[in-house]
Amino acid sequence: MNPNPRQAELLAEVRARGSATVEALAERFGVTLQTVRRDVKLLAEAGLLSRFHGGVRLPGSTTENIAYRQRQALHADGKQRIARAIAQAVPAGSSLFMNIGTTVEAVAHELLQHRGLRVITNNLNVAGILADNPDCEVIVTGGLLRARDRGLIGEATVDFIRQFKVDIAVIGISGIEADGTLRDFDFREVKVSQAIVAQSREVWLAVDASKFNRPAMVELGRLSDLDRVYTDAAPPEPYAQLLAEVDVPLVVAAG
Repeated sequence: MNPNPRQAELLAEVRARGSATVEALAERFGVTLQTVRRDVKLLAEAGLLSRFHGGVRLPGSTTENIAYRQRQALHADGKQRIARAIAQAVPAGSSLFMNIGTTVEAVAHELLQHRGLRVITNNLNVAGILADNPDCEVIVTGGLLRARDRGLIGEATVDFIRQFKVDIAVIGISGIEADGTLRDFDFREVKVSQAIVAQSREVWLAVDASKFNRPAMVELGRLSDLDRVYTDAAPPEPYAQLLAEVDVPLVVAAG
């Protein structure tokens, strides 16, 4: 599902509040109850919201991510804008880490015309995309292959990454909570991402706006570990303030 603008705003509203009634959403967006119920049904079927009698809330699971194929289609326009903004900022001749995630894969597509890149990745999808760039050297980590999204994880992956120090890490994340923690679902994937952060001179987070206020079980780090945050829409409070407090620039890739 790729939410239309109203559905994306509805989703952001629920994320900002934590929950909302159908009546309140209808009033907020100036539409009928039937329209809200139809939007909520579609968003719930995509795993983005959970319905209860008379209203809707954020999904309750902190232990399991949305299926990879669903994530590929979600917020595709926003991910493309984020990817384009990041690619424009990546200098030719840079060394990069790129981790697991559909937004990171969108960045890979936008790097196909870059020259002199060296990319180290634990994401076989990223490796396959960048293999079409003849002026990009791609280094793939070892590790355990997670079949559902073609990511490489585990201690062997961490050990491989620790051999390098790169200019920029372009990373994705499953959720950012209001206390400033960066979170994901698989502790083995988190260990890899933590190694990537530690071995990078700069860390750029690529995250669509739906990830703000999204819970997940495992803490990867904090906003203060980042050097830039790229997103597709202004995040709800308190994120702009939290980023300002730790002096991390927020880049909103507008349409």
